[in-house]
Amino acid sequence: MKRSARFARWLAPLLLLFGLTTLAGDAPVLRVAYAGSMGVVMDHDLGPAVASAQHANYQGIGQGSYALARLLAGKQLQADVFVSITPGPIKLLQQAGLVDHAVPVASTRMVVVYSPHSHYAADFAAAAQGRKSWYDVLREPGLRFGRTDPAVDPQGANVLLTLQLASRYYHQPDLLQQVAGDLQNPRQIFAETSLMSRLEAGQIDAAIGYASAAFSHHLPTIDLPAEIDLAQPAMQASWYAQAGFILANGKKIEAQPLVFYAAVPADAKQPALGRAFVQFMQGAQGQAMLHERGYDPPHGNAL
Repeated sequence: MKRSARFARWLAPLLLLFGLTTLAGDAPVLRVAYAGSMGVVMDHDLGPAVASAQHANYQGIGQGSYALARLLAGKQLQADVFVSITPGPIKLLQQAGLVDHAVPVASTRMVVVYSPHSHYAADFAAAAQGRKSWYDVLREPGLRFGRTDPAVDPQGANVLLTLQLASRYYHQPDLLQQVAGDLQNPRQIFAETSLMSRLEAGQIDAAIGYASAAFSHHLPTIDLPAEIDLAQPAMQASWYAQAGFILANGKKIEAQPLVFYAAVPADAKQPALGRAFVQFMQGAQGQAMLHERGYDPPHGNAL
């Protein structure tokens, strides 16, 4: 075997590992940075579909939306598309001059998600049928509750906001502290990309999270009233706006609509592919894929 051929065989796996090339040879790479909860629909449905249609390779990067936005704004990460949940991360990129326009592509709502392997699964099933209070089950001694870091992930912040609204709605003044403990309780905080997998494996008993993520992972859920699920834009000013808190680092957390927004950053290396991806998400086929994974139609205006 010639030396050049041996070198190529040795180098190709390394290049694959770092995302610098793919099995398709010289095909362009579409890089999509997305809210970590969207991993299933992005990596199994949307990404491969667009890559195939555009004769490109797809590379997905899933993480908390705020964490991704900070990496993109600091030029520590490059992407051709950024898909976040809530307007906040998009606004960070607007302030950095990387985004001037973002469109709504889907929406979701907050639900209680529980593991079918949990010792409390029967109690949660009873709560789903209205025979128990879900918040009473979450307060059971020894229950392992999981969430993400509210400082870097909107889902983690929305868990706390949901509990805060539930405290008002059900007249349970200590509910947030009883379920979550400290706002950034290290015993409960996991990476967004691993939270649903931990529930599937029974490593944690329950979480409060996005209905779309739970549906994608085939996990049982408990629906929450509209006053709590953060899914009704009409309730933003009159009810949701009553929830909010300040983290230890001084960051102010406020309730925002649970809408997914997509944008093509100004420094995209493949802007045409990025625009094609956003258009696909907005189109009939992309919306059908999102619906099949448990996402609701987009609502609200462009940012």
